[in-house]
Amino acid sequence: MTLVERDRELRHLSRVFAAARGGAGAGVAVFGEPGVGKSAVVDTACGLTTGLRVLRARCDPLTIPRPLGPFRDAIVDLASLPSDASLAAVCDAVFAAVRCAPTVLVVEDLHWVDAASIEVLRFLVRRLEAMPCAIVVTYRDDDIGPHHTARPLLGDFAALDHLTALGLSPLSVRGVGELLGDGTLEAQRVHEITGGNPFFVEEVAKEPDLPLPVTARDAVLARTFGLPHGDLEVLQLAAAAPDRLDDRVLPALGVDLPTLRRLHETGLLLRDRRGLIFRHELARLALESTIPVGGAARLHARLLDALERLEPRDPAVLTHHAIAAVDPTRAARYARRAAADAAGAGSHTEAAAFLQIALDNIGGDRHRERARLLTELAHEQYMTSQLQVAIGSANAALALWHRAGDPAGVSAAHESCAIFEYYNAQRRSAENHAERAAMLARNTSEPEYGAARATRAYLAYHRGDYPIAEDGITDATQIAARTGNQALALRSSVVNAVVDLARGSANARQRVIELTEEARAVGLDELASTGYSNLSYLDVEQRRFRAAERVLVESLSYTVERDIPICNHWQTVVRSRLRFLEGRWRAALEDADDALDRSGMPLALVWPHLVIALASLRESGGGIEHFEAAWELAERLDEPLRRLPVLAALAERMWLTGIPDERVTRTAPVELTRTGSDEGTVWSRGELTVWLWRLGLDADIAADGVAEPYNLTLTGRHEQAAQWWKRAGAVFEAAMRHACGPGTADAWAAIADLVPEPARSRARALSRRAREAA
Repeated sequence: MTLVERDRELRHLSRVFAAARGGAGAGVAVFGEPGVGKSAVVDTACGLTTGLRVLRARCDPLTIPRPLGPFRDAIVDLASLPSDASLAAVCDAVFAAVRCAPTVLVVEDLHWVDAASIEVLRFLVRRLEAMPCAIVVTYRDDDIGPHHTARPLLGDFAALDHLTALGLSPLSVRGVGELLGDGTLEAQRVHEITGGNPFFVEEVAKEPDLPLPVTARDAVLARTFGLPHGDLEVLQLAAAAPDRLDDRVLPALGVDLPTLRRLHETGLLLRDRRGLIFRHELARLALESTIPVGGAARLHARLLDALERLEPRDPAVLTHHAIAAVDPTRAARYARRAAADAAGAGSHTEAAAFLQIALDNIGGDRHRERARLLTELAHEQYMTSQLQVAIGSANAALALWHRAGDPAGVSAAHESCAIFEYYNAQRRSAENHAERAAMLARNTSEPEYGAARATRAYLAYHRGDYPIAEDGITDATQIAARTGNQALALRSSVVNAVVDLARGSANARQRVIELTEEARAVGLDELASTGYSNLSYLDVEQRRFRAAERVLVESLSYTVERDIPICNHWQTVVRSRLRFLEGRWRAALEDADDALDRSGMPLALVWPHLVIALASLRESGGGIEHFEAAWELAERLDEPLRRLPVLAALAERMWLTGIPDERVTRTAPVELTRTGSDEGTVWSRGELTVWLWRLGLDADIAADGVAEPYNLTLTGRHEQAAQWWKRAGAVFEAAMRHACGPGTADAWAAIADLVPEPARSRARALSRRAREAA
């Protein structure tokens, strides 16, 4: 395409390329409507640069994107990675490839990108400034909505200084005239018809003697006039292959050299490194529109047959053609393989989509196969925060396993339901499913029995039922050893380690870290993220704030890299609690609002409600609806580490407002007595005990039954308690401990001196009110 009215964009790209050549990398996003000249601008800029190698890739309009598709095209070395290589390994490989020499990496058609490729690009653009590399992406802005996969990357382009965006506008009448040259066509008229779209203008200019076409499609199809039927069918085959018409399939399709020469003369096709592609997506769509009704399936079947003869096969591409060929058997087969590839690449969103395709193409009478697919689909839906949908899929699988008369399958479905219902904040239902799973598998299937016992142990750990947890861990560990089930062995070890950490074991934290790293290394995404989630939560619970910060930086990055939104949801909640305890209220509220806006798991919502409730209480005395929402969830879960903090928050509210609350005066002392021997609740019990003491209520618990800083307060060593909290980084707690005794006025005066805004003015006003009341 001839460039006009693009000097500004070319100068900008040239500056970016020159800086990259000098070692200061940068990125440019080029966007605009189809045919506006995005590729042409980038091609011209790359052609003008020297001293930089150019790597090009494109995203393809497949039914479901190929995980890492553009990088498999652009970076040849990726072929050396194992098929189940982690996303981190792919990022490292791409990083090494693009920084080994001054490079321009171009990724076109970002509107068709997959989630894993976006994470690789985000990994690269955040490291560009110290690299001899420029990254250029192109996309149609109208095709990227607010929830599009590419949105996080485009957010980086908007926020980071070394990343810029170039929007291309249609040509003016003058620009159209320049593109038309000195021919017979009138620029104003052509501009009216084409809207100034450069691609459309060029197509019109190529046939100036023909009547002006009304659409870009008409202009493209004019190039095919007079082609033999066989040549037109080859163009239609190419149009039906949205990634490319692979060179290797041409002989199988009967495409000979004379045919290729004739097609070359149309100017519609180009050849890239691996095959034939259309010069522009608008041209491909124009040819695709000529395929007669009912003819697309035959063309896709021909392509599918030819592609099946090649190795290695790309199951995502084969799935696309099998669906279009209306071949359910092959669609289901390849979609399942594509799902496994996607999950291995850390693209669980795409994995769920492929499994749904497989399920849609399996006959209704194949109960076992449908049940297996539903089980796999439920897991991927759960991983991608589609919890209610996952529960529906798991229950559907349960019914099919029953119909098939397969007790092992029924057990596995119950075990899945147990996990999903727990994250759905339905503890009793979760425990019932886990018990049913174990009962059904006890005498029929050791692997399913082991999984059920591990799940029951995990549920018991969260409730503080440590003997039940230990029994389940023992059973699962023994079964894993007998059967050689490494995944079950690792899962049992993780649960065992987090139980020990919850109970205060000195070396358990390092064991959780090592086991989490082992789970990452073998590709057990959910187990690794479970390790991170429990480690960060217990670090915050046990007031290891700096350690929790480090874990969350790594774990949140992992949930994004491996496309695990449900665990990202939980860890965002943990970070909200951490920031609140550190006195970083604004950041805490941002995370809390984010968590409540998501459609993830109800289990995670206790802390966002408490953070918002307490912030509102301390600022304005409000937050009642969030207190009640937190209490309702804590009641449903019936877990000490949920109930005790909510009771402590309600006690603070009663202390501050003077409004009696029977949950504080009656329920809280009972809860303290009930958990008095629980090593896992010494921190939450301590927090609640101090608030009851501050209210002047007797708490039936000895001062030595709580964590150290609370013990210091309860034994009158307030200054030492304040210093402990200051060292930990908890501003609000330090301020509270500076108050000598339970006096409201003294406490709020201390807070006014030590806490940042927005609570400071509120604290001073409350202090004055308390002194006046005294």
